[in-house]
Amino acid sequence: MGVISSMHTAVSGLNSNGQALSVTADNIANASTNGFKTSRAEFQDMMSRSIQGAYGGMQVGRGSKVAAITPLLTQGNIDNTGRDTDLAINGKGFFIVDGNTGRSYTRNGEFHFDKDGFFTTSDNFRLKGFEVNEVGEVTQKLTDVQLPRSLVPARPTKLVRLDMNLDSRIPGNPEKEVNLEDPYKSADFTTGVEIHDSQGTKHLITLAFVKKGENAWAWKALAKGSEVVGSEPGKAYAEVASGDMTFTPEGKLQEEKTNQKNFSFAGAIPNQDVVFNFGDAIAAGGTGLKGLRQFGHVSDLMSWSQDGAASGTLTGISFSDDGILTALYSNGQAQDLSQVALARFENPEALAKTGNNKAKETRESGGAAIGLASHGGRGQILAGALERSTVDLAGEFVDMIKTQRNFQANAKTITTSDEMLSDVINIKR
Repeated sequence: MGVISSMHTAVSGLNSNGQALSVTADNIANASTNGFKTSRAEFQDMMSRSIQGAYGGMQVGRGSKVAAITPLLTQGNIDNTGRDTDLAINGKGFFIVDGNTGRSYTRNGEFHFDKDGFFTTSDNFRLKGFEVNEVGEVTQKLTDVQLPRSLVPARPTKLVRLDMNLDSRIPGNPEKEVNLEDPYKSADFTTGVEIHDSQGTKHLITLAFVKKGENAWAWKALAKGSEVVGSEPGKAYAEVASGDMTFTPEGKLQEEKTNQKNFSFAGAIPNQDVVFNFGDAIAAGGTGLKGLRQFGHVSDLMSWSQDGAASGTLTGISFSDDGILTALYSNGQAQDLSQVALARFENPEALAKTGNNKAKETRESGGAAIGLASHGGRGQILAGALERSTVDLAGEFVDMIKTQRNFQANAKTITTSDEMLSDVINIKR
């Protein structure tokens, strides 16, 4: 009898609308969950029964069912938090995290560093990134993002670069030499730079220049005598390097050479190899204008730099908008450690939710295409920000009202069918 089948049809409507209400309730419950994506229940009708049998024609449906619950992967609003370890994805992609249940993927960028220096989620899943090698290049090695030990070793100076001018108006004297007892009075120009030995100890190096002749200069690098191994006792300064240089009539650096050097500091590795780079000499294929020059202007050191550093402790971290983690140290050094990796899927709606703001790869989602942010269709990583939930509470309330009305209508179908069956039973009376 059609009345009885209508009750089963209405029951299917109750079930499907009940499931849809569960989806709406889940959306509302996660309105404040960062990185959460709204889901929707998608209905389908059930197989129809043909009144005229195999010939088709008049068909009566069997009700409805929830065919799929699909996440709507729209971009959520991104809010600045000011917290260094908060990350947000602007565009497509997922953070990659590994934990006790294997590999998972998430849009929630609420991370922190644990006691071992690993960058983790609140439930201790470790974020994955591409390792940065010793020279600062991002490699293809996928590892856990981790801070190094708090104390970084010293780095001895290997190269000193100088940008300076020597006054061409100074008269030359081939007999003039730098007096180690008083280099400031005996030299035509003196200046100072600092270098670090193998233990990170800082040493002040005095550079003394004398003009030997027309466009010809000699220089000496001096350190405190008490700091240099093998220096003459009682001497204030010890010579650690010396050299010569010539200039063109236009004041360009023609050639420069180092005659000798002996950087052997007390307690450090002997014969430290320190190179003084005075510029791109013409004899070496340069222009002669970068670094040391000789113009009719007062001698002056404009700038200098060296590549050594003392040991340092970790003072802070920062993330760039490319997802590069940089450690900041008390010695003024900054070191890139890792670049956060992102995973992209051909069918991200098919990822299997596992709770705790995570999802896992499925056969329908396709494999994870792992790479760098802003490459290969992946989104941009924003530091100090979080992606908010995409739940629209006003829209969810409207859906709730619609679901409630649909549920009530299906329930009314059952009561109506029951009344009709009662009328049939009462025919006998």
